Amino acid sequence: MSLYIDWRASVSVLGTIVKYIALTMLVPLVVAITYGDDIAVFVASILLTLVVGLALERLADDPDLGPTEALLLVSLAWVAVAVVGAIPYILAGYGTESTLAHPVNALFESMSGFTTTGATVLGSISVESHSHAIMLWRQLTQWLGGMGIIVLMIAILPEVAVNGAELMKSEAPGPELQKLTPKIAETARALWLIYFGFTLLLIVLLYTLHLTGMAPEMNLYNAIAHGFSTLPTGGFSTKAESIAAFSAIVQWAIIPFMVIAGVNFALFWQVLHGEWRALTDNVEFRAYAGAIAVLIAVLAFVLVRGAAPPMELGGVTTGLTENTIRQAAFQIGSLMNSTGYATADFAQWAPHAQLVLLFAMFIGGSAGSTGGGIKVIRWLVVIKSLRRGLYTTLHPDAVDPVRLGGRVIDEDAIRGIMVFTLLYILLFFGAAVFLALDSARIGYELSVLEALSASLATIGNIGPGFGSVGPFGSYLAFSNVSKLLMIFLMWIGRLEIVPVLALFVGGLEDR
Repeated sequence: MSLYIDWRASVSVLGTIVKYIALTMLVPLVVAITYGDDIAVFVASILLTLVVGLALERLADDPDLGPTEALLLVSLAWVAVAVVGAIPYILAGYGTESTLAHPVNALFESMSGFTTTGATVLGSISVESHSHAIMLWRQLTQWLGGMGIIVLMIAILPEVAVNGAELMKSEAPGPELQKLTPKIAETARALWLIYFGFTLLLIVLLYTLHLTGMAPEMNLYNAIAHGFSTLPTGGFSTKAESIAAFSAIVQWAIIPFMVIAGVNFALFWQVLHGEWRALTDNVEFRAYAGAIAVLIAVLAFVLVRGAAPPMELGGVTTGLTENTIRQAAFQIGSLMNSTGYATADFAQWAPHAQLVLLFAMFIGGSAGSTGGGIKVIRWLVVIKSLRRGLYTTLHPDAVDPVRLGGRVIDEDAIRGIMVFTLLYILLFFGAAVFLALDSARIGYELSVLEALSASLATIGNIGPGFGSVGPFGSYLAFSNVSKLLMIFLMWIGRLEIVPVLALFVGGLEDR
């Protein structure tokens, strides 16, 4: 029995996507012209990407995507945009000692950007040594990847929207796709408009703080750059000290937008259409908001008890102060939904404070959000399924369906969630072991916590970990082999594992 997939159809549509990604480079090109740096880099990058996209488009005249072709396209698209995104980094660093001149480093940074991971190979010095255009491209890759490259293409390209439902099912974060309108292209546009609206609102707010003198360092460039990385829960910053480089009012302004980014965007669409109780009636939103509130309270309590270095040593103030509450709220708001910003070097905090943060990393955002991780909805189903398992052990004849928000969860959906969660945990632990062994091979000292956090930070698209990969550290010291593994983890984590693995374990359609 032979398995067949029309790869030409998938690659042809991929060419269309690559072609339009080239057009997004016009944004950093404008910045390059404004500041007079790296103009040739982006001109060359645009032309090269256009040529590749047009060549791939010609592989099929009228591509028809079935379910397996859709899986292949989505999987290839995220690899392709990362490769394309690395081109400006390599060209800008060519002939210099720039970290991003090395192809593996450039691909790591690009994949981290598009998957909104926020892990970086740039150290505290090299972050601010690159041009404004390169740094804005770095921020823009996160914004493009936040709501989904495929969702964007479905929203703007009729030829992609024809197969939009299959494509969005493969890319959508969470166990199921929520269709907001009769036409899938309209759903994609609605999600992107809400996403764009929140991004614009944050940019205006940050720049207003600058104009009023409350945030002198938050100029228009920085406001746009951080708007591009907050809503997609990306975490890249134009500053080596991340959001710690900005005033307290800026940090407070960003916190609610990080929380918003972890909410299912379909709920905002419902609220805008008059369903005022959509948020409060949603069981996942209540669990998400409750978890954030509880974890902030726990972390604040831990910090009050002195779990962080004193302020003069780069830590936080002791006692119940505004600074303590802000640090707790910011770190939980950032790490629970995988944003990855930081206002303090939590890699220097006491182990019990780091465990609170590690727990927050495992939860993740909501389904249908830009947040990473396992997702709140899956944890709710896992917990309720475990409860049912214990109950039916004592009552073998009982029929006890799993309910969520008054709705019975389909058994196939439960199995899918269990499979995803198990694969996620197995990949996380397996990758951590590999990173530890490979680091020992090259003589790079990596603690158990650092290996675990590096693995979790990449597969969960979180960004920073602990120790050397903390919020003010980098992943540069890892070997190229380890970096390639983490590139794979970022890729498969963004696609939520199953769609990718389905292509390799006999999931292709028999024709």
